[in-house]
Amino acid sequence: MNGDPRLYNILNELNITFQYHEHPPAPTIEEAMKYWKNIEATHCKNIFLRNHKGNKHYLVVLDHRHPLGIHELEKRLKQGKLTFASEQRMMKFLGVMPGSVSPYCLINDAENHVHVFFDKHLKESHLLSFHPCLNTASIIVSGTDFWRFMEWTRNSFEFVDLY
Repeated sequence: MNGDPRLYNILNELNITFQYHEHPPAPTIEEAMKYWKNIEATHCKNIFLRNHKGNKHYLVVLDHRHPLGIHELEKRLKQGKLTFASEQRMMKFLGVMPGSVSPYCLINDAENHVHVFFDKHLKESHLLSFHPCLNTASIIVSGTDFWRFMEWTRNSFEFVDLY
């Protein structure tokens, strides 16, 4: 299976079952949509940001079908000026390169530094789809199991209305 082997071990330890779908590299939503056609799940967009000072980092997760500009995001998150985090910061805190970001990358955030904002509508999703720390696959888990994974990470997270 493509992705971080530690992730699969963690999912197994937590008794989280998942569907695995391998596909060619899909670093963008537009590219990934080609491979999601027959996969029933809420496919998520994951945005890694930092605050103006660069001392706080955020992962923003929402349904891929909902566009959201950076200025609108700043208003909704109330964290001040935000910018996209650099490739170096992404590697430092999430252990991945651009195009592979997902909440599963939090397994690489040993200090639980990254705060996650989930769109509140994701709580209603029966199945959620994310890359397994590499953009050559997607894994689908139940919403219940995914939130259990998030509790396991010990990263702080909250639900906000992003649209």
